[in-house]
Parts: sequence; C-alpha cells; structure tokens
Amino acid sequence: MKRFDKDVDIDEKIIELKLAMKNTNNIRLYKRYSVVLKHLQGFKNKDIAQMECLEKHTVGIYIKNYIDNGLKGLEMKYSPGKKRKLSKEQEVELVDIITTHTPEEVGFKNRCNWTIALVQEYIHKKFNIDMCHSAVYVAMNRLNLSYTRPTYVLAKSDKEKQEKFKQDFEVLKKIL
Repeated sequence: MKRFDKDVDIDEKIIELKLAMKNTNNIRLYKRYSVVLKHLQGFKNKDIAQMECLEKHTVGIYIKNYIDNGLKGLEMKYSPGKKRKLSKEQEVELVDIITTHTPEEVGFKNRCNWTIALVQEYIHKKFNIDMCHSAVYVAMNRLNLSYTRPTYVLAKSDKEKQEKFKQDFEVLKKIL
C-alpha cells in the first residue's frame, strides 16, 4: 500500500477531510472522506471496510486515490449505468402505440388495457427485444406512462333517476 510522505502533516489532512465532510451533501462522497479519515486516524483497511460496509479493496482504492490526487481523487466520475435496450426511435414509437391504440388494435385478442406484461410481449414481437418485467416498468416510468385502471361509465345513465335515488337514499339513511 502506498503511504503518505514523511513531510505530510497528518493533522492538516484530518482537518481538511473533516471540513470537506462537513461541506458535502453527497452521501457517497461523504463515505469516501470518512474512509480516508479513519485511515489517517490509524485504523486498518480491514477494520475500515467492516465499519463502512465496504470491500477491503474498495477502501484501498479510496486511500490510493487520495494519496495520489488529494480530495479531487475521491470525487466520483459519471456512472452511465447499463445501456438501454430500446433506442430513442423505438421508445417514441412505443409511446405512440400505447397512447393511441388499444392492445386489441395491435393484435392482442380480447385485451382492452395495456399492462406491463402486454407491453413486454409487444416489445418482443415488434422489436425482437427481451426485457424483464421490472425493466419494462422502469422504461414506462421514464417515458411518463403510468398504469391506471379504466373506469366504466354508463352510456345510458339517466341523470334524473340518479338524483331521485340520491334523495331517496338520504331519506332512508335518516330513518335508519
């Protein structure tokens, strides 16, 4: 493990880290500062890893980055995550289909509502892409699509009869 030079004042580094910890709002960066601070206070990497719920090699990486580059070495780089399975064009097409067509119109017999499972099956049929249920759910949320159950509205409802029923019902509630 790489060590600090002898001319480095450990107390100054501890003060620098405590100040950085106080000024950060990023929990992950705070944890990195905490790891290095514990190292400067004399804890072993194995103990630090156990205290911070990290792997021992991760603790070593944080300390090495701090020794090489100071606080800047602990800053996090951009983490892009996993590549999306659907392209932008496919997502636009999917949103268009879901918002303007029923499942029955696109080939799902006796289906009136889009569900995650139906969207998953449609993606497989249309784009030949396999996505798990949770990935489709995340994609739908990202595309601002949410599942709502349709409500049934009586087409031939009589407003007068409804009002009369409400009045009769109120009378019955008072009597009982």
